[in-house]
This record gives sequence, structure tokens and C-alpha cells, in this order.
Amino acid sequence: MTIIGMLHHRRDPKTVIKSYAYAAVAMAEGVKFYYFSPGTVNFVNRFIRGQVYENGSWQERIMPFPDVIYNAGSPEKLAKSKDIIDKLRSEIPFTTNSLGNKWNINERLMEAKEFTNYLIPSEVLKSVENFHKFISSFQKVVFKPIDGRKGKGIYFISKTDEGYEVRRNSENVNYSKEQLNEFLKEKLATGTYIIQPYIQSITKSGQVYDFRLHVQKNGEGKWVITTIYPRIAPSGSIIPNINNGGYTNYLEPFLQLEFKEEAYDIKRMLEHFSLSLANHLDHIQMVKYGEVIDEIGIDVGLDENLKIWVYEVNWRPGCPPAFYLELDVVVLSIQYAKFLAENQTKVKNEIKTIKKKKIEEKGEVPIIAITGSAGKTTSKAFLASILAKKWNIFESKDYWNTTEHTKKHAAEINDAHEAVVLEYGMAYPGVITEHCSIIKPNISIVTNIGLAHVGNFDSDIKGVAHAKSELIHGMDQEGILIINKDDENSKHLETKQFKGKIITVSTKSPANYRAYKIQYKDNGMSFKMRLQRQEIELFIPILGEHHVYNALNAIAVADYLGFTPMEIKAGLIFKKPPRRLTIYNCRDNITVIDDTVHSHPQGVRAALDVLSNIGKKRKIAIIGQMRELGELREEEYRKVGDYVHEKGIDILITYGFRTEEIGAQAKEKGFSPKNIYHFTKKEELHELLEKIVNKDDTILIKGASKTNMFDTVKFLDQTFKE
Repeated sequence: MTIIGMLHHRRDPKTVIKSYAYAAVAMAEGVKFYYFSPGTVNFVNRFIRGQVYENGSWQERIMPFPDVIYNAGSPEKLAKSKDIIDKLRSEIPFTTNSLGNKWNINERLMEAKEFTNYLIPSEVLKSVENFHKFISSFQKVVFKPIDGRKGKGIYFISKTDEGYEVRRNSENVNYSKEQLNEFLKEKLATGTYIIQPYIQSITKSGQVYDFRLHVQKNGEGKWVITTIYPRIAPSGSIIPNINNGGYTNYLEPFLQLEFKEEAYDIKRMLEHFSLSLANHLDHIQMVKYGEVIDEIGIDVGLDENLKIWVYEVNWRPGCPPAFYLELDVVVLSIQYAKFLAENQTKVKNEIKTIKKKKIEEKGEVPIIAITGSAGKTTSKAFLASILAKKWNIFESKDYWNTTEHTKKHAAEINDAHEAVVLEYGMAYPGVITEHCSIIKPNISIVTNIGLAHVGNFDSDIKGVAHAKSELIHGMDQEGILIINKDDENSKHLETKQFKGKIITVSTKSPANYRAYKIQYKDNGMSFKMRLQRQEIELFIPILGEHHVYNALNAIAVADYLGFTPMEIKAGLIFKKPPRRLTIYNCRDNITVIDDTVHSHPQGVRAALDVLSNIGKKRKIAIIGQMRELGELREEEYRKVGDYVHEKGIDILITYGFRTEEIGAQAKEKGFSPKNIYHFTKKEELHELLEKIVNKDDTILIKGASKTNMFDTVKFLDQTFKE
């Protein structure tokens, strides 16, 4: 006779209502059942001081180790007895194992491409700043605790014209930005929270609802549907959870009422989805931990297009009391426990088979290399952020783009990585060829061909294009190549012999991926584009139209690799590389723009565009020396001087060798001489800034890292600190 032990953190079974149902059903199913807690296990003599239900009461008995254990206690409270439980687990199969918190489950669901389409992009919120980036992209968000249960602690936050609306259950509170920041700081100080876009399912009468899909394994070890039912929020509320006043209904009448002729198809879709997802999570548990699960509750919604979105997956879900399903759940649990006890070898072999199949299914890993005169690091950061939404990726560190760095990367990349994202820098011919000989990419991005390092190529832009084309020649010749259609110099790239697929990006002309309606926002850029046969609006938390191209590079690769528009949208809320158009808000509404990593004519003009667009009153440009322009230096400095005048800059300050040529050209174009300054000593530059900077000024500092112009950023930030 099979012996089942119910493990719980509480010593007294009378405090655990389900213990009575399990005892009764076990007797009817012909198995022996007892209840125990970790402290009653004796490994030396191999017995457990358990509780047996006899003649209407619980009696303590010395029991042998069970054939199978039903794990019914709280994972957090049982964690105190980890050593005991681990020892039991090594000897006895457990019918069910914890899936972890909401974030753990979300990560597991991302491990199979067929299910990522149903996931709402979620992030662990680490700062108030990240919250504002997220809501700038999605407008309406859900803010909830990572370990929350029964709908508790969930907030729905919307961006409004006046500020923010924060909703909990049926209560609405309007906050200013400052008030919301205090609210968020208070919550983040007390626990870990997840943020995700708010996707709503609404009945014809305007009430919020979702579906609970309850699935279990049966006596043959197969997943079956216990029940599927809708949960409807009370009027005025947006949380349908039963513990928050929501109520249930039977599935078929609800579907008939809401969807009529589509009701049957939706029912079948929900049934298929619930079993498919249960099998997937079970497989992941086997592959990762060599364990099985036996019961889950999946909460899903349907959007206006009847697309399924997964809200939550719950381990050991409760039953709705209206349906009297408690005994049905227990019957399946007992039958599966009996199956597991009798088929341990079969289950272990199944786990081995699934692990082996997982290894064999692993296909070619995308190896993405990015080169170009500008935008490499930002394109890499965008792409890595998107791919990391569902893959374990290797991403090179910011600015680690020499061949020596690539050699280090080759040693660090391993079989666990599902994608590789790298920068390939170069200053001379042959360098990119060496990169490709170390790590050969199968997907490549050439961001643009500009004047960076042109002095090393006889001041000939075609020489730069030829050197960048080494990436095209050195990559997989049947791979994917992304190029900028709007960049005139990219027409010099050597693509004629390339046998793979060429994908183009643009903001100005027809291309495979084109952005339009580009707008400056408070803390970034928004734009629209067609993606997967739909128009979507996207947001990037970095200023400058040139960064839209960097985002398009990442979008093109991610779309090719099968990422959904929602995943792409969430991934674009990336961690911005340091000192790339970073904004410092100082006292008296003074704004400092830090762009002090690289400096070349194209980048200077892009930074001046940002200054022109976000400067509210006086606009001050501090421009440093641009190196390696060779014979083109004088001509390009004059062009920058023209552009300073064209963009309506109020004060121009140049710093470094020969940069006074920029001011001279601006003056010739009509720029006021009294507003032009030139320095070769930083101390003198800082003395001037201390005198001339006024309230509401916006100041751009643009220069290469070798000129140490970040010193000026720090000086301004400290001098005008709030």
C-alpha cells in the first residue's frame, strides 16, 4: 500500500483545513496517509512522529518514511528546516515543488519562445527614475510586490495631464510628480516591487475580469484541467481577485454572454493554453532542478483582439468556494501522489530524456557585432537590453571594443549564453578583420560611416568605409547585415559580394525599419513605426534624434530573432551608457548636458540638435577639440561653426587646440562676437562659467574623453548644486 506523507510547517494538522480532506480521500483511494512537520523526522532510526486521522480525530503515531511527500507548507517557513527537507528530498519524491515568486516564474516562462508572446513585460523596479522611464513608454502601469498574493498590494498608476492617478482596489488618488516620488520611495524601502504595462480585460458592462486556469496532474501523471472560470471585479474596482471582493461565474454562460459565436473557440483556446503552459513549466522544472510540479493556477486576460496575456502563475492555487471543487482537487492530488510513488524510475528517466533533448535543441547562437563611426555603444546597449528580456546574453562592457577586449570576450563566452552582443572598434585598416578572426559574427550592424579617425585614412571617407567593410567580409556570409539607409557614406560599404540578408533602417526614406513622428519628450524621445503589421509608438530614455537610429538597429535584430513588439518596447527602456547626453538638473533650473565620451563632427551636430531642442532660455555650447580629422579638420570645424549659428545657440565656448576656428566661422556667419569665447586652460574656462551662467540656462559640454571635459561637467554640477 502506498504511503503519502503531508509535509507542513505547522505541527498541528487541526490548523490546516486541507489535511482533513486529504485524509478522507486517501482512505477512499486505498492509500495510507499521515501528516508531519520537519521537526518530527528521525533519520537515525528512520521514522517520523506523524499524525494519523482515526475515528474522527488526529492521533500521533510512529510512522515509516513515506513513499511520496505532498509538500503543503509555506516555502518561506519551511526554509528554516532546509537541511531536513533537502535530506528527505534526496530520498523521497515530492509531488510538488515551489516555482518561486512572480519574478522567478516570469523568468522561467521566458525560456521558451512559444510563450514569450503571452507575457506582459515586467521589471524589478530598482529606482524612481526607472519608474518614470517605464511609464513614459506605457502610460498605464501595474506596480505590485514581487511576493504578493491574493491581489494584495497592487497599484495601478496612470500618467495624466495634471500628474498621476494611483488606484488601489476602488480607491483613486491623484498625485503630483513629487508626491508620487515620495510614495514610490516609501514602497521601495519596504520591499521589492515589479512594474509592468497595464493590460485590461473588460466585460460589455464595463467590469474588469480575468480567467483562472486551474490545472493538475492525474493518476497517469498527465496534466488535466481541474477548472477554468472567470473572476469579475466588483463595480468600481479593477482587481477581480476573490479576496478583494471579486466574484466568480461558470465559464460557458460567461463566454456566451460576452463573446457569443466566438465563445466555443475561446473556451478551446483557454483549455489548450492552460495545458501547454503547464507542460512547459513542468519541463523547465525538470531541466533546471530535476523536479516535477503537480498543480498550478494561471491568471490570464484577453485584450480587445482576444489575445491571451498572462498576469500571474500561482503555485498551489486555492479553489473558488462557489464550485465545491476542494475534493476534486484533492482526489487528483492523491491519485498523482500514488502514480509518482509507483513510477519513480519512469519519472527519473523522463527527466533525463527532457534534459538531453534540451541540449540537442540548442541551435546556432546569435553572435552580433556592431561597428560604425558613432552609435556602437548605444546600439549595443539597446539590443542587449531587449535580448535580455528572455535570453541569457553575453554583452561586452561599454567601450570595450579593441581586439584585446575581443580576445577576453572569446574566453568568457560559454554554452550558457543564448546570444552574444559585441562592439568592434577600429582606428586603422585590418583591425576589424582581426576582431572577426577571434569571434566571427553571424549578425552585423554598421551604424554609419563618419569622420571619426578619418585622419588615419588619408582624410578619405572611402578609406573609413573600406575598413568598416571588413566586418561584412569577415562575418558569416549568409548572415544578417543591418545598415543605415539615410547615411550617405554608408553607400561606400562593400556589400556586392555579401550573400546574406541586408536590412535597412531609416527615419527619412522607405526602409525595412523606418521611424517617423519623432518627438522630444521630458526625458527621452518618442517615435512611431510599423512593426509586425501594426503601428506602434515607442519611447527611448535618451535624448537626440540620432539615437533613434541606434534604437532601430536594435529593433531590426530583435524582430528578426522573434521578439514581440511588447518585449522590444520594454527592452528599449535601457540602462543608458554613461556620459552620453546625460542630464544634470541643477539649482535655479540650470540644465547641464554631459556628452563627453567621443567627439567628431557628426556627434557635435547631433549634440547641438539636443541643446537646441531642450534649451528653454539661453543655450550655451562648450565644444572641445575633435581629433584625428587630418586634412579635413579646418573644413569640418568651419561646418560646426556654421551649425552653431544655424541652431540659434546663444553663447559659444571652444576649448582646445585650434578650436577657435569654430568660433571664427560662427562670427563670420553673424554670431555675436561678444558671445564667443575660447580657452586652452580649463581653470580659465571654469572662472568664466562661474560668472556668466544664469538662471534657466541650458549648457552642453561636448568633447572626447581624452580632453577630460567631464571635469567641466563636474565643476558645473558642484558649483550649481541644488
